[in-house]
Amino acid sequence: MNSCIFAAQGVVMRKEYSNIFGKVFLTVDIDKKNHWVHNDWIGYLTRDNVQSGALAYLSAVRESGFSCVLNDNSKVLGSWDHSLEWTAKEWAPLAAKAGIRYFALIITPDSMAESSASNFSSLITAFEIKVFSNVTDAKDWLRYQ
Repeated sequence: MNSCIFAAQGVVMRKEYSNIFGKVFLTVDIDKKNHWVHNDWIGYLTRDNVQSGALAYLSAVRESGFSCVLNDNSKVLGSWDHSLEWTAKEWAPLAAKAGIRYFALIITPDSMAESSASNFSSLITAFEIKVFSNVTDAKDWLRYQ
């Protein structure tokens, strides 16, 4: 399930994705001002959530034509190691084909999700990934790209 929210002056287009309980697990913004797609993951992520959410934001990447992704995992609770093999073998080639070249991954240090993010960044070679512990540094890096 998803819903769309359009911001004033068309600067940001937002889609929200909910789990089977109606709880939002992913918000995707096409940020036209900064020229990137911003993903905000929330809560405990199932394999289905990771796969459906990751495929959904590839549509936003293709639609926008942007090559940068700001992927915020700072609100993720728990590991998502269950999806690492799928993201490396199936999703990453699709992401590169969709146009992703730079991927800033924001994590919460010393969390279970940090371990998954670190494993993810070491597995992906189809585009450049950098892991950050705060949004400011991640945005600065993307702006430089």
